[in-house]
Amino acid sequence: MNKLLRLRRESLGFAIGSICFAIGACPGYLALVGEVACNITFFVGSIFFTIAGFIQFRLTGRWRRGAWKSKADWDDWWSAGIQFAGTLFFNLSTFAALFLNLGAAQYQHAVWRPDAFGSICFLVSSGLAVAATTHTQSLWDPDARNWWSTWLGMAGSVFFAASAIAAYIAPGATDPLSAEWINLGTFLGAIGFLVAALLVKPSRKAVHESLKPPAAR
Repeated sequence: MNKLLRLRRESLGFAIGSICFAIGACPGYLALVGEVACNITFFVGSIFFTIAGFIQFRLTGRWRRGAWKSKADWDDWWSAGIQFAGTLFFNLSTFAALFLNLGAAQYQHAVWRPDAFGSICFLVSSGLAVAATTHTQSLWDPDARNWWSTWLGMAGSVFFAASAIAAYIAPGATDPLSAEWINLGTFLGAIGFLVAALLVKPSRKAVHESLKPPAAR
């Protein structure tokens, strides 16, 4: 399949998933649609994240011992692979959240733990993505669209991690550390990933041109 077409689908997948997470975390959305519909919104968003993460992982190529001499390619592959693993953890946490009336212990095990693991994966992945970008460009290059996308992804991962920390229920407690930061961290993290995805999304025209035979371009 054409690389630009796959990159466009990857970007759209992350964008749609981010929109779902942002909507689910919006103030008043839970009260408007109810807990079940709100949790379904997050679950659907996690599925789009996973689809996009898989496309991204495939775009980085298959692992072959000694095949890559470039440190940037190596970091890029690990970044995509670890992020894809993180999306699977988010699948687990958002799916478990669909089952209402979970006790604190069940919540910690089935919802919070995979959410925390997913957030850690996203942080590590973003760090590797920054390293890969730095190898090929520079640590500071605000004129580069890819630079902005990488650092927005890092910011989004930090906010998702903040949301996971806020969702922790301390031993003996019945409520998470901060309900406000659960939603705020999720919303800001989703916005970071949304903008990052849109920045690198190839235009429909560019994809269409790339699909034409060389003689017709």
